[in-house]
Amino acid sequence: MSLHTFLPGGAWAQRAERLLQALQAPAQLAARVYVGAVFFRSGLTKLRDWDITLALFQDEYHVPLLPPDVAAVAGTAGELALPVLLVLGLAGRFGAAGLSVVNAVAAISLAELADAALTQHQFWGSLLLALLLWGPGAWSVDAWWRRRRLTRGV
Repeated sequence: MSLHTFLPGGAWAQRAERLLQALQAPAQLAARVYVGAVFFRSGLTKLRDWDITLALFQDEYHVPLLPPDVAAVAGTAGELALPVLLVLGLAGRFGAAGLSVVNAVAAISLAELADAALTQHQFWGSLLLALLLWGPGAWSVDAWWRRRRLTRGV
């Protein structure tokens, strides 16, 4: 649907639409960097003191279907690897989908989650959903790779 549907005025609406389109790539990059940094820092925190991480997964985080030690390794690995993919926009939708799972499991597995923390998880989830639906954007390795393939005729 075009912006012309909502805004009369022809040339003004066209300029506004071009501006909004120009802002998509930097907005997608900002979302990727923001969410990626949140999860990457969380993964680094888990690595700093592995004994505490294991204790948290045994006592606080009740991850469904996984033993605590497996959940700790999987969660930490996901929080360290998936943000790198997301920020680079390399398999960007895969990174967004994986972090969506990590985010959902984190929100579900905590027995008591404060309202402010739940709001953060919902915000991160909405950004990840947008990146999953619309992709990592023009400023991503995925887009670069697609352009490169098109110019080579592959």
